[in-house]
Amino acid sequence: MEPRRWSSLPLKSDIIGAGYIYSFGDVLFDPILQAEDVSVNVSTLILSYIKPFKLGKKLARVDLTLPYNFMLFEGKLSGNPASVYRNGFGDSRLRFSINFSGPPPGNASELQAYYKAHPVYTTFGASVAITFPTGQYFNEKLINIGQNQIIIRPQIGMVHNWGDWSYELTGSVFFFSNNNNFFGDTTRKQDPIFAFQTHLIKRFNPKMWASISLSYGIGGESIVNNVSSADLRTNLLSAGSVGYKISKLQSIKLVYLNSATLKEIGSNTHSFIFGWSHLFL
Repeated sequence: MEPRRWSSLPLKSDIIGAGYIYSFGDVLFDPILQAEDVSVNVSTLILSYIKPFKLGKKLARVDLTLPYNFMLFEGKLSGNPASVYRNGFGDSRLRFSINFSGPPPGNASELQAYYKAHPVYTTFGASVAITFPTGQYFNEKLINIGQNQIIIRPQIGMVHNWGDWSYELTGSVFFFSNNNNFFGDTTRKQDPIFAFQTHLIKRFNPKMWASISLSYGIGGESIVNNVSSADLRTNLLSAGSVGYKISKLQSIKLVYLNSATLKEIGSNTHSFIFGWSHLFL
């Protein structure tokens, strides 16, 4: 989830970011795999880059995200204790976004002037993100960091701002390419996932903000060698975030994220996230 997803960024700026995510919880596998009582611990390091620019008379941006993961799975396989450890790069993501309404493209001072003159305004936007199969992947292993497939995610969303408050709503669809090098030399197909996320954001002062978030996703059933895996996913996510501006150009963010599966297959995890960003003007 991503609060402040459609916030306007000043032209002629560059934003770099770094983050750390610690996640832990339980994983529920298909019983046919004979994996039971499985727990997971994941540490993820993330680097990101964002570049806003003017496209016609609209404000657009492009961003790139690159993760590196350390994953430990522990549980029972066929009744015997087992563990799996992986570390390596995850799949990278490139995203293009455009705002169709709201503040016009401008520098930092022009955006501030717009906010002062328009205490109430609404922004509508759209984006398309592509996740590339750059992550570590071994077809002889069932558990991998990378997914070995391209994921295309179109998004549409809006944010309504009034005074110190904002409300966001974003809808997404995830389309998956085939994994033609799946475990056991098989081909894995995956149905689309439909998801939405919503956020309520409060700005306490020019330096600090907080948000509560909710997300729901359904779909993603997989087909291996034309046989359905009967693994339809239904997930409910909730989160709380706090952001603080530690200097004129630097900010930090703290997030707690809970992810729960509403099916017999999936994962129930808790995540703690720390993010840092630097704005170059």
